[in-house]
Amino acid sequence: MGFLLRVFSKNSFFMFFLCLQLVAIVLIFSRNNMQQSWLAAQTAAFNSWISGYIDQGTSYLKLKQVNEELVAQNKKLMMELYGKQSGEKPNFRKVHDTLGGGQIYTFVDGDVIFNSINRRDNYFTINRGHKQGVFPKMGVIAPNGIAGIVVNTTDHYALVQSVLSVHKIKISAALKNSGYFGTLSWDGEDSRIMRLADIPKYVPLRVGDTIVTAGKSAIFPMGVPVGKIAGYQVDSKTGFWDISVELSEKMGQLSKVFVVKNLRKAEVQKISDTLNAQIKKDKELP
Repeated sequence: MGFLLRVFSKNSFFMFFLCLQLVAIVLIFSRNNMQQSWLAAQTAAFNSWISGYIDQGTSYLKLKQVNEELVAQNKKLMMELYGKQSGEKPNFRKVHDTLGGGQIYTFVDGDVIFNSINRRDNYFTINRGHKQGVFPKMGVIAPNGIAGIVVNTTDHYALVQSVLSVHKIKISAALKNSGYFGTLSWDGEDSRIMRLADIPKYVPLRVGDTIVTAGKSAIFPMGVPVGKIAGYQVDSKTGFWDISVELSEKMGQLSKVFVVKNLRKAEVQKISDTLNAQIKKDKELP
């Protein structure tokens, strides 16, 4: 207290001057409309500035919640788009549907923690394993298109072979407009481009046509985006179209992915095994 009294006593004239200035400013802004408007505008601008920073801070704190909500929405949309069996239900008898509306695919979301695109055969790792229901030979899709196939799992992680692999990755893909399907593969050159073969040359094509999964295997559902036609020419060796497909998913920027779980995969595999056995038997016939 004594210190404050000494300060005021030594600077009494200056403090008195400041008080007079404060009184003058208050009188000016309280009795003149122009100054009042200016002060109101400055106050509003300051409040907006402060509110902006508060909103940014609040939005940042909610990013995790927003991301989780988006992932849940994406899973729900995928279940609706790809998960249910297409076509009309048979009407000759009533069947109790234990899969809930014809659901044959479910999805497990995961994050990419390692990725490569510069090798002949590329892989990426996700933070989901067999404890979360992820197993080898399951397809993996990203928000914009196909990404790869699971090749190995541990309790909490899975190794996925990327679609950017020269060996072992052959995917059944189709022209969305016409339904003609062929084999999609990568030639090891451009990480943005894959090649679609086995499409007859009488099938009309246009640059920009959409390519989707054909659903001819138990790995990927029908209709998952693959990309768009970037160019095409007739392969002189086969007589079929050689089609360049620009991928809709940027493989070098993979972050969030979804593992496809086929609820009827065992049933499909069982019937495929009987077909293979029949083919082998036919070959053995004289």
